[in-house]
Amino acid sequence: MLPADARLRRSEEFRSVMRGGVRAGRRRLVLHALVDSGEQVKAGFVVSKAVGNSVVRHRVTRRLRHLVAARLGTLPHGCALVVRALPPAAEASSRELGSDLDAALRRLKLTGAAPEASRDSNGSAV
Repeated sequence: MLPADARLRRSEEFRSVMRGGVRAGRRRLVLHALVDSGEQVKAGFVVSKAVGNSVVRHRVTRRLRHLVAARLGTLPHGCALVVRALPPAAEASSRELGSDLDAALRRLKLTGAAPEASRDSNGSAV
């Protein structure tokens, strides 16, 4: 679970990250990042009705929240992320979402390889 103090909550925070930061798009999501936005790493999620109904949107949000929480320790201090899900995210598995997230983070040069916390009990990536 994403800690409460690691969440973007106010619309002003989302707006500043999306307008003032850098962006990397993948097939299932778009990642917006702003470094030096504060002392702690924070993340927020945007999953619109274009992704699906309420059940689908909440499932996508839970998956993304879990994936981002596992990667918080690999991000630079003061980094703020907004993860915006695209309609193909509704049909994607956690593994596919994780792959897109890792690719976007690498493209923005915010992190290296996938963290160990994103592996299941068999050692395969989640």
